[in-house]
Amino acid sequence: MSMIGEYLRVTAAELGRATREPDWALDLVEEVQDAEEETEPAPAEARHFSTYKAWDMLRFLLARVEFPVNVIHGEEPFAEDEDWGYGPPRYLRPERVKLAAEALRASSYGQLVRGVDPAELTSAEVYPLRWGEPGALEWGRPWYDGLTQFFEAAARADDAVLVWLD
Repeated sequence: MSMIGEYLRVTAAELGRATREPDWALDLVEEVQDAEEETEPAPAEARHFSTYKAWDMLRFLLARVEFPVNVIHGEEPFAEDEDWGYGPPRYLRPERVKLAAEALRASSYGQLVRGVDPAELTSAEVYPLRWGEPGALEWGRPWYDGLTQFFEAAARADDAVLVWLD
């Protein structure tokens, strides 16, 4: 079984309802995932985005640069008694989404991996533990670029973002 980083853009009204009715939020997640699975929108157009297994690598890289927003795990808990795969979901308020979008845009993937030795990821036990393979650091680039586009679109729409590991 894999651990996958998951995101869902929600309006302020949807965020309010999600925090009051976590079952509704999970239904919304499944509805959006099903709809977008067929259309496969680009990250800037999508309501749902996944960093696939790259979530932990991105966490590691962002922590190295003291990234100002926890875009990997979210910041505010809700549905604390629920398990959306690997624990309860969290969320980022619209103002934190905007800050994250600005910081992601200002930090290129090349900057994040500059000076990183893949052995650092191995010794830190960064999931999925295949850092000795050639080009391993480049593996995370498309996920980071997609995450940046997703957050920029969410910020433009003044959306909040639900975050969870599945």
